[in-house]
Amino acid sequence: MAKKSTVNRNEMVKRLIKQVQPKRDALKAIANDQNLPLEDRFAARLKLAELPRNSSPNRYRNRCQVTGRPRAFYRKLKMSRIALRELGSAGLIPGLVKSSW
Repeated sequence: MAKKSTVNRNEMVKRLIKQVQPKRDALKAIANDQNLPLEDRFAARLKLAELPRNSSPNRYRNRCQVTGRPRAFYRKLKMSRIALRELGSAGLIPGLVKSSW
């Protein structure tokens, strides 16, 4: 089980990303528009740099919803391989059969 503080921090980052995303997208569009003057584009880059670091989408870490584990994460199921195996062996995931040969 991951530390509660780490999981909570990741959720805070997720909320901040969702809150600041429209402003970030608008500034990025201005900064990347080649038709605008260089001064306007540079000013947009400076405003983009002033946004909180945790509002950047690549600061968010996918974590297992069962255990909070950050590694070996299956996006489709939103859980780690370890939680998937435990729940699958217990018969709690429909359609999943543990293979044996």
